[in-house]
Amino acid sequence: MNPTEKMGISGRIAAAFQRAQITPLLAITALLLGAFAVLVTPREEEPQINVTMANVLVAFPGASARDVEQMVAVPAEQVISQIAGIEHTMSVSRPGMAIITVQFKVGVPRTEALVRLYDAVNSNADWLPKGLGVQPPLVKPKGIDDVPIVGLTLFGAGIDATDLERVAHSVESDLKRVAGTREVRTIGSPGRAIMVEVDPARLAGSGVTVGDLRNALQAANAGMPVGELLSGNRAVAVEAGGYFERAQDLEDVVVAVRAGRAVLLKDVASLKDGAPPASSYVWHGTGGANRAEFPAVTIAITKKPGENAIDVADAITRRVAMLRNTVIPEGVEVSETRNYGVTANDKAQKLIQKLLFATASVVALVFIALGRREAAIVGSAVVLTLAATLFASWAWGFTLNRVSLFALIFSIGILVDDAIVVVENIHRHQQLEPGKTLFELIPGAVDEVGGPTILATFTVIAALLPMAFVSGLMGPYMSPIPINASMGMLLSLAIAFVVTPWLARIWMKPSSGHHAGATGGLSAKLAPLFQRVFAPLLDDARGPRARRLLGAGVLGLIAISLLLPVIGLVRLKMLPLDNKSEFSVVVDMPAGTPLEKTAAVLRELGAHLATVPEVVNYQAYAGTAAPINFNGLVRQYYLRAGGEVGELQVNLTDKHARSEQSHAIATRVRPALQAIGKKFDANVKVVEVPPGPPVLAPIVAEIYGADAEGRRKVAKQVRAVFEQTP
Repeated sequence: MNPTEKMGISGRIAAAFQRAQITPLLAITALLLGAFAVLVTPREEEPQINVTMANVLVAFPGASARDVEQMVAVPAEQVISQIAGIEHTMSVSRPGMAIITVQFKVGVPRTEALVRLYDAVNSNADWLPKGLGVQPPLVKPKGIDDVPIVGLTLFGAGIDATDLERVAHSVESDLKRVAGTREVRTIGSPGRAIMVEVDPARLAGSGVTVGDLRNALQAANAGMPVGELLSGNRAVAVEAGGYFERAQDLEDVVVAVRAGRAVLLKDVASLKDGAPPASSYVWHGTGGANRAEFPAVTIAITKKPGENAIDVADAITRRVAMLRNTVIPEGVEVSETRNYGVTANDKAQKLIQKLLFATASVVALVFIALGRREAAIVGSAVVLTLAATLFASWAWGFTLNRVSLFALIFSIGILVDDAIVVVENIHRHQQLEPGKTLFELIPGAVDEVGGPTILATFTVIAALLPMAFVSGLMGPYMSPIPINASMGMLLSLAIAFVVTPWLARIWMKPSSGHHAGATGGLSAKLAPLFQRVFAPLLDDARGPRARRLLGAGVLGLIAISLLLPVIGLVRLKMLPLDNKSEFSVVVDMPAGTPLEKTAAVLRELGAHLATVPEVVNYQAYAGTAAPINFNGLVRQYYLRAGGEVGELQVNLTDKHARSEQSHAIATRVRPALQAIGKKFDANVKVVEVPPGPPVLAPIVAEIYGADAEGRRKVAKQVRAVFEQTP
């Protein structure tokens, strides 16, 4: 009778593959698949979370905020809330504009979500009031790929924003040709316009109205095809009119005919070509000994979905270096104020180093306990498991980010268990049965521990896998941990039963013929220690009391550990704070504050930040939003516009060149910045990039009520409670 027929599945698998010629091919295939996954898996700093958001913009020119709310925003919310898969619907009513924000549940495919939204908005267009000038709704979707991965700030001594804008637009054209880039836009452009300054006296004397001027300019600033002119067997396209390019083009525009005389635009108005009245200001400030501020513009670049952030960012950096002293003239400085490719690569390299260190530590322990051949087998099994897991992670759709790499580090301790258990039991059987060859004893040794190993593997999977079903942003953010760890456990089990016996048969040293009780090396040194520790617990006379004392001690330690958070010695947090090289200062002024006053507040805040030793530079954005991060995407910072809003993007020295964490620096500067804000009645918030998925705020209070004044009153009371809470 074949001995393997009495064995379980693990023993039969080991017997089948320990001499099979396909076993080394399977191992080589796993290695090649892992190498392929490392090459093609996109590297990013954060996991890709399918969060589909959209803003429905409805313009209502001339309407007050109250009219916009009652006639547009409220009906729009009722229509949009009918869509399946919506998490939140919020609206903001401003004079002349309603902004309805729609956030779909995490995991709803982007295309499907947007189709539902467009269908609901267009099929219910009758909810818009008719004949009052309400414009058709404009849907602007937002997602994780709308977060810029690279920010370039252009500035220079003695160079104004208009000249910087021209340089930035030229750079935009080149950067859009970089493979993998998606959207390239300039923040802080003053723009260009031909301003018509009407002289009321001359206008009245000519008998021309402002409406006549508007109609004449609209008619003149247009072009249309007239037809074709045939001449010499050739067709020449003929167009009437043309668009204005400079102020001189408008001077001779006929705006009216009075008393048989043409009234030209230059007769009733003066013209000026240049930047329109400022609606926003952007400038760049430097810290340290050479403190200064310069007018600036910022170019924000996003990447296409699925592209490798590191490769795209590197390509952008190389292209900008090529443009210096050609498209970018001498005197214009380019500061790389954001590069998520560098930070993603830094985190990936650091985590990979920790992964290698963890693997080497495990192999070293096996080497000390069992020997170099056994350590080599365990190390090979770990490498094969990690390679196969990386391929499975890529096939699942994960990117190589800090969470997925952390999952591998987290599971390295349990991934090696299967191989260690198998190798150790083969090693033990060699000592128990010195007369048998490795080929004879390996199946029995694997079968002896196969059942418990399978049970332990699925027990760990059962403990980890429920994390993959967590709802909200935290679910997909942390999903690489349970999924990658579970796949790694299954692959580790397969490699322990298939490849490890084959490696053991080839690499392990044949039995030397010593008797079964022979021990030596580390085991001989540790045996007396274990006997002294466990003998009192197993003694017939003293054992019960010793075991009771041990149980009481364990329970006491558990009770003490549970009391640590209660007495404040241990703080409970979902995720540890990350040491970033940036943070933001968000400024909200009272409604109606002019842009210049907001800019003055930002300048005073920037002057204080320039004195902080860790601050390298900062960018100020008055009246417009700074380039958003993932946190700003969820909080909708991209909608911030107007004279009463501002933001400072603060860049710190590299974390390897400073001793303090970014959170400690932000905590240190917060009181001084808020004190400056109070002098101007400004609400100043120091916003850090969260270590995990972002939220609107740690604590959010929503106040509902039919009366706006009542809502404001209750909101003030709630805010007072928050301010008084330590």
